[in-house]
Amino acid sequence: MFNRKKQIILLIASIVTTIMVAQEREQDTLNPDVINVIKPYTPSISDAFKVKESPTIDDDQTQTKKEIEYNIFSFPVASTFTPAKGKAAVVDKAKKVKLYDNYASLGFGSYTTILGEVYLNHELGRGENITAYVGHHSSSGNIDGNFVDDDFLDSKIDLSYTKRERDLTWMLNGGFQLQKYNWYGFPTFLVGTEIPLETVNGFDVGHNFTNAYIGGDIEFNDGIFKGANVLFRRFGDNQGSGENRFKIKGFVDVPVNNETLNTEIKLDYLSGSFERNYFNTNELNYSNFQVAISPTYQLKQDDLTVDLGATVTFLNDGEAGENKFYIYPNVSATYRVLDETVIAFGSIKGELLQNSYYDYATLNPFVSPTLFIVPTDQQYNATVGIKGKLSNALNYAVSASYKSEKDKALFQNNLMPYGFASEEAYQYGNSFGVVYDDVSTFGFVGELNVDINRNFTLGVKGEYFSYNTKAQEEAWNLPELKASIFMDYQITNQWFAGANVFYTGERKALIGFNDVMNPDFPTFINATQTVVLGDYLDLNAHVGYHLNDRWSVFLKGNNLVEGTYNKWLNTRVQSFQALAGATYKFDF
Repeated sequence: MFNRKKQIILLIASIVTTIMVAQEREQDTLNPDVINVIKPYTPSISDAFKVKESPTIDDDQTQTKKEIEYNIFSFPVASTFTPAKGKAAVVDKAKKVKLYDNYASLGFGSYTTILGEVYLNHELGRGENITAYVGHHSSSGNIDGNFVDDDFLDSKIDLSYTKRERDLTWMLNGGFQLQKYNWYGFPTFLVGTEIPLETVNGFDVGHNFTNAYIGGDIEFNDGIFKGANVLFRRFGDNQGSGENRFKIKGFVDVPVNNETLNTEIKLDYLSGSFERNYFNTNELNYSNFQVAISPTYQLKQDDLTVDLGATVTFLNDGEAGENKFYIYPNVSATYRVLDETVIAFGSIKGELLQNSYYDYATLNPFVSPTLFIVPTDQQYNATVGIKGKLSNALNYAVSASYKSEKDKALFQNNLMPYGFASEEAYQYGNSFGVVYDDVSTFGFVGELNVDINRNFTLGVKGEYFSYNTKAQEEAWNLPELKASIFMDYQITNQWFAGANVFYTGERKALIGFNDVMNPDFPTFINATQTVVLGDYLDLNAHVGYHLNDRWSVFLKGNNLVEGTYNKWLNTRVQSFQALAGATYKFDF
């Protein structure tokens, strides 16, 4: 009822409104006959409406892919072809070479020479080995022109034990050596004149060296402590001389400001004594203790590697009661100019060299047991050069060096004492002593190595030296030229051969004259004269044949071209020597 009334009221309102509007139009005062234009018409264009979205296509046919079916019409074909079965090509395999852990070798030759050696290697367990080596070389001598015994003997035994563990590897070793030599280098002008021949024939000029040592090495795989080695050696002779040496060297990587200093620490103690000096019976004693530390820092940038470091050494001279400090450079660098073909290198280093009776006797077995021993101050040793590989089988190295050394040891003939009879067998100009001088040395070295394959290797090396001494007239017994050639050739599976050549140039030596030949020379030492020792070429060769995997025979020839020559003044060597023998390889 209420809605119906509402509709009637709305209808009445609408009719009234229409009537009012119509009455207003009839009362409009606009003149329809005259139109006055006050402003020209200026139309405007509004912006077109742009579609903001791409239209959506709703087409079922575009979304449905037509399914395509493929049918193959096959039919049988008659064929009589039967493919052959494949067969692997046959590869010729080289016979596997049997390797043995042990061997024994024995040979006999001219001058009643005996050469023998035995090497044993036994594995006790995983990473645990023990080795032993026994060697002997002796000869009766009988060198032409000698008036006394000139035989020699060299026998030694070495033992070692090695243990390889996960984090470290360590080794213990020790050995003993016996050597026998003779002071047979009498000046020829003395024999038969000043010294009767029968007297010379009665001289006992033999002397022995004994060498016993024990040592060890340890190497760590991780940690700042990388490893160490230690050695104790007792060296002496049958003339009452004795020497002890103890060396220990450690390697540590010291971290500094996120960098690492590779540091070497060395302790070297040496002490010894001789029963007398050359001219009287006063005892000679020596004692030197060194402590050295060598930190090194390595820089790498592209093809350049530089090691920067220094060595600081403390020396305590126990006999003189003196302490000294030494500082040496320890710098080296390499630069790859052309990859592996040309590599430039250089270094400048120095060190305090601990000289010893053992070192002198190893270099020259004719030294007298009357040596004054002091260390050599190698102030610096500068080297520059290039090296590289011309091919996979050919590599080379060329370098020049210059070093300055204070108290460098030079071997010099012992002169006969003036005015009194000699008391020892080595006081007739037939032995060598050591003199010290400040020496600077310029050197040039060239080296070429050829390694074509496992069957052929060749090495050639040449050296030139120029010496400048301060007090001595010459750098006694040091050659200006040295050269060597090494070659090994596996001719066939059975035949093998090799050769080595050593060339040593002229050396200067000092010779003394007796008082009869120089009666007016008023000094304690006889008059002296510098003599030139001729150069020599020592050619050695060997050839061998493998009878089977275990047995082989060999023939060696030494000093094939030069004959008898003087390596040291008045110490002639054996001329052509031949030796034949056999080698046997085996396992336990």
